[in-house]
Amino acid sequence: MTELRQLRQFIAVAEELHFGRAATRLHMTQPPLTMAIQALERELGAALFARTRRSVQLTPAGFALLPQAQRLLAAADALPQLAQAAAAGLSGQLRLAFVSNIAYGPLPEWLRSFRLAHPEVALQLREATLDVQLAAFDADEIDAGFVLHAPDAAPAGFAVWTAQQEPLVMALPEQHPAATQRALRFAAVAAEPLVIFPRQIAPSLYDAVLSAYRAQGITPRIAQEAIQMQTIVNLVSAGMGVAWVPESVTQLQRPGVTYRAVIGAALRCETSLLWREPALPVVERFVAHVQGVKPMRPAKALRRQSAAAGLKPPRK
Repeated sequence: MTELRQLRQFIAVAEELHFGRAATRLHMTQPPLTMAIQALERELGAALFARTRRSVQLTPAGFALLPQAQRLLAAADALPQLAQAAAAGLSGQLRLAFVSNIAYGPLPEWLRSFRLAHPEVALQLREATLDVQLAAFDADEIDAGFVLHAPDAAPAGFAVWTAQQEPLVMALPEQHPAATQRALRFAAVAAEPLVIFPRQIAPSLYDAVLSAYRAQGITPRIAQEAIQMQTIVNLVSAGMGVAWVPESVTQLQRPGVTYRAVIGAALRCETSLLWREPALPVVERFVAHVQGVKPMRPAKALRRQSAAAGLKPPRK
C-alpha cells in the first residue's frame, strides 16, 4: 500500500521536475529519492516520470496521479486540525431534540446564532415529547433535548439547565363568553371541557394541572387528549374545549382562539435542556452558547394580561 511519505516524494518531484531540487526540498539526498520513486513506480505498475539526462517530465500516469496525490496529502495534513476541532466541539454532529413550546420561544434564535458561530457542526433536529426523548437518550439516538415539565421537576439522571420559565395561560374559543375578559377567574372556566396532553408525555405538568382543579374541589372534564401544542390549539379552535398552554405558545396565532391569563390558578411550567454527563464537546459548546444568549421575551399582550391578573412574569 502506498504510503503518505511516498506521495510527498512524488509530489515534490512532480512540482519541481528536478530530482536534485526535490531532494533539497525534502531535506534528503538525491539517491534515496530516486530509489523511492522507482519503488513507487513498481508498486503502481506504471512509470510516473520520463527521464533524460537533461530533463524530467511527467508521464500520462504521472499527470493522472498528481492531483489525486495532492488531494490525499492535503486531507491527511488536515487530520490533526479536524481531530482538534472535534475534540473542542467546533465540528461534528449535534443530535438535538425539542418540545414544541420552545420552538415558539427562543429556540429558533438559538439555532440560528449557533449555526453562525459553529458552521462546522451539523445539527440534527428532532421534535419529540419527554417520553420519546427519554427512550432516545437510552438508545443513544440524541445528545441533548429540551423537555417540558412542572417547576423543579426535571427528570433525574441528567445534567439540567433551565431554559425557560413561564406561566400556563388558557386557550379558549374566540366566541367563548369569557373571551371578552382581560383575565379570567379560574372558577369561571373550571367546569369547561378540557383539551390536554396525555400524562405520559409530561407527567409532572399533567399532575400539576389536575392538582390545581382538585385544590378547588373540582374534577376536570377531559374532553380530548392531543400530543402537539399546535393540535391542542386547533382543537380549541374547533370548540372541543379549553386548554392550558405555556405562554410561549401564544406566538401561535390560530384563528378562532384567544389566550388569557387566569387568576387563582398560578400554574407554571419549565422547559429544561437535558444531556448526559460526561458531556460531548459539541454538547458543551451548545450549552455554553444558549446560556449566553438572552431568551426571547414573551408576547407583550400576554405580559399585560398577566399583570392584570396579578401573576408574576416569567423569570428571565
